[in-house]
Amino acid sequence: MLARYQPQWIREDFVDFVLEQVNPMWSWKKAKAQVVAVEAVAPDFYQVSLLPNTHFNTQQIRAGQNLLVTLVLEGVHQQRSYSIMRSHLNGQIDLGVKVQGKVSRAISQLNVGQVIEISQPQGDFILAPAANRVLLIASGSGITAIYALLEQALRQQSEQIDVVYFTRDDAFHAMLQQVADQHETVRYHHINTAQQPQHLSLDFLNQRISDLAQCQVYACGASAMMHAADDIFTQLGCRDRLHMEYFQTQVDESLEAQPVTFMRAQQQFEARGNLLESAEQAGLRPAHGCRMGICNTCTCTKVSGSTKNILTGEIDHGSNTQIKLCVSQAVSPVVINL
Repeated sequence: MLARYQPQWIREDFVDFVLEQVNPMWSWKKAKAQVVAVEAVAPDFYQVSLLPNTHFNTQQIRAGQNLLVTLVLEGVHQQRSYSIMRSHLNGQIDLGVKVQGKVSRAISQLNVGQVIEISQPQGDFILAPAANRVLLIASGSGITAIYALLEQALRQQSEQIDVVYFTRDDAFHAMLQQVADQHETVRYHHINTAQQPQHLSLDFLNQRISDLAQCQVYACGASAMMHAADDIFTQLGCRDRLHMEYFQTQVDESLEAQPVTFMRAQQQFEARGNLLESAEQAGLRPAHGCRMGICNTCTCTKVSGSTKNILTGEIDHGSNTQIKLCVSQAVSPVVINL
């Protein structure tokens, strides 16, 4: 008796491989996108424009959301999250990418025509439908999500929109100034912190924003600014009006130790200094060689958490990324596949 055809016997990855040989944008289910432009808007800050395939739910994008970009670097799949700054009628989406690690650096060096894998739109950092008085606060790369919310607030015809932007490189400053010049409802507060040292504080906001406690507030940026915003609106008694978006694991390099879990060994220890020595002090014996980040013997997979490369200062926030124990320091709780 002939076996009945079973669709589940077909492997999706095999089908994708075959389709990619015909057209890199084709897939069974995966959302993919072709790079249509990469534009530097400031040193180490880029606007990357993508044209997704039909599997991407362009119509489902809500301003303030983000997506995951997947790249294969040195044989390892790496994922990072980036805000969708704008979506266009033809399906094109624009991402803001600040170069802060090897993945964002690779994205900034993509060539027009290259095809990459992306996720569906995700996240709930979105504007409330009835937000009439809106305060948008950004620092650094947080401006990418805030810019999307600014355009949404204009579409919703919010009565008053204040934008506070702390920046060292003035990325997207010209665009923001142009929006403010064209719309009476937008008040733009630009602070170049390289020229004018300034931190977010209640006094700072009171001097610039009227009826502060009546605003719906959206903040995205560096952890110090986010903590300040939390304190300010808690103090005002309107913490429920504050909406915050954290792209990265919260790290604290000032802490003497961070909890580290070796997953397969089922052991946890407090890491001080590099992870190799910390593991050894806890009685573990990871494979190692040079102890200087050269031989790769101690390379392993970081499942989650953030580590700092002691040699370069680069912080890796990614999941399932390769690190070298001898030159890596935990700057958040970390799980390692050892």
